[in-house]
Parts: sequence; structure tokens; C-alpha cells
Amino acid sequence: MKFKMVILTLLVSIAAAFFSPCSAVVEWSVLSRLQLDTLPIDVAVSLNDKWVFVLNDRGEVLVFSRDGSLKEKIIVGKNIDQIKVGPRENLLYLNSRKNKTVDIVEFDFIHKINTADSPFKGPADAPVVIAVFTDFE
Repeated sequence: MKFKMVILTLLVSIAAAFFSPCSAVVEWSVLSRLQLDTLPIDVAVSLNDKWVFVLNDRGEVLVFSRDGSLKEKIIVGKNIDQIKVGPRENLLYLNSRKNKTVDIVEFDFIHKINTADSPFKGPADAPVVIAVFTDFE
């Protein structure tokens, strides 16, 4: 008898939760806006929230930084109709329904570092590569 009362009370509580009128208020605000000269087709955000990728109708992926400034344009072709970020920060998936393809693109940003008046060893105009390993565990 006690078990039946517990079940009945539980069923009444569940029914009241689902069928009782309730209202919710959602507060929201626009944090920033990217003003484009072209029609946006798709948007993807990097995993670290550092880059915003916008695919436009001209077949370009526009790369915006977190502050909304345009950093790069990557020409991918007008057949690309969807973009997704990969599991790493430098991978982008480009989907084409028309071509029935998925292109996996790896990219790196090249930054200029001002080394004027810095000490050096060897020729002053020797090329320098700085490798950053960010996947250490």
C-alpha cells in the first residue's frame, strides 16, 4: 500500500511539472557584430574562441579575430557551402554538397616579429623559424 502511494505521489508530481503553466524569461544581448560586405553562408568559431570563420557567397573564408577585426581571407571556391572547425585549432573542414566532397584544410598564421636592435649570432638576414608546441600533456 505504501509503495502504491509513493508511485501515485510521484506520478502526480511529474504530471504537475509537465502540465503546469510556467513562464521563463531569457535575457540576452548582442556582444559584437561583424559587418560584412558579402552574404554570409556559414560561420564557425575556433575551439579556443580566438577566431571566427565566415564563409561568404564569393567563395571566401573570412578570418576574424576575437575583437572583430578581419585578419585574413582564404579563397576556397564557390562550391563550398559549409565550414566546420576541426579537433585542432589549425584545422578547418570545407564541405561541398555539389561536389560531394569534404576538404580538410590545415592552416597556420605567420606573425612578423620585429628583431631590430636585438643581439644575434650569424648572418643578420638569416631566416628564423620559431616552432610552438602547444599539444604537450
